[in-house]
Amino acid sequence: MTAQPLPTPRVLLGPGPSAVATSVLEALGRAPVGYLDPELFEALADIQAGLRTLFGTANPFTLALTGTGMAAMESCFANLLEPGDAAVIGVNGFFGERMAEIAARYGARVTCVDAPWGEPLDPERLDRAAAAAGTPRIVACVHAETSTGVRQPLEPVARVARAHGALLVVDAVTSLGGLPVQVDEIGIDACYSASQKCMGCPAGLAPISVSERAWRVVEGRRTKVTCWYYDWQLLRRYWSAEHAYHHTVPGNLLAALREALRRMREEGLPERYGRHQAVSDRLLEGLAALDIHPFAREGYRLPTLNAMALPEGLDDAAVRRRLLVDYGIEIGGGLGELKGRVWRIGTMGESATPRNVEMLLGALGRVLA
Repeated sequence: MTAQPLPTPRVLLGPGPSAVATSVLEALGRAPVGYLDPELFEALADIQAGLRTLFGTANPFTLALTGTGMAAMESCFANLLEPGDAAVIGVNGFFGERMAEIAARYGARVTCVDAPWGEPLDPERLDRAAAAAGTPRIVACVHAETSTGVRQPLEPVARVARAHGALLVVDAVTSLGGLPVQVDEIGIDACYSASQKCMGCPAGLAPISVSERAWRVVEGRRTKVTCWYYDWQLLRRYWSAEHAYHHTVPGNLLAALREALRRMREEGLPERYGRHQAVSDRLLEGLAALDIHPFAREGYRLPTLNAMALPEGLDDAAVRRRLLVDYGIEIGGGLGELKGRVWRIGTMGESATPRNVEMLLGALGRVLA
């Protein structure tokens, strides 16, 4: 028997990717240009300007790496850490664990400061760990922990980093474009994200912004960066006025990102952030009526990724499968220790609409009934 085809297109309400607007898809489908084409250089300049506004920074090295958010995470540790450097990393979810794993692979002496999944990091514990580490090269944390739905306050972590002379590295994969990041105001030295979540663009690009303070560390390295592809000093030569060849950048993806940034500018960032919060609030209200409640502690919940604790006895995989097969709606399951215990429902970018939330609530009500 032939399997029943799944509904198309999907309603993407998982942890990413999110929906992509028609104008962004049209930009993606335009005729390619070469990686040294003047038209592409014009697009690169527009992208850098748009990303600086989004990151809240004047950093010259603000651009979109070729690759996903994980590529940007790895590039930060590859460029900022040398073997033997101390790294203090806050871990309160799956992606904090990944930070620690990658930093260790680059030879860092990693100190993990753990917090229960669903809770924010404790700045006092971070401070004690940084003091015990001596002079840490970096303090790192996840702003929007995609595995738990926790929004980490960044100001206390920034104070810890500054007190110990460390660089602050922040994962903003599930926050950039959905809530303020404020790189310069907070004092973040390296901040990275991904194109496929709140930015409403296909996967494959990783926005990043690096402070001048961090650049001094990069330029003073004792050893070469071991990851050639993501060596920031080489990449800077292509994205600057020199435009020295490094690799063949994905021009069509960059055209799509340029259009996505234009749409964000047209909507207005305060309005965009307000939309994400309003849609998330409506989702939580509707789920509460089904006796499904947030996993993350109140006051620290993301408006972009809603981690919902599952009622006792509910068959996680079966319900998500019914939503996908019968209604074409995708939501995500738990990662790591939360597998089978939470749903991860994204209200990000183009997917963050009242219509999508009402569709999900209606479908979920019927499936659970």
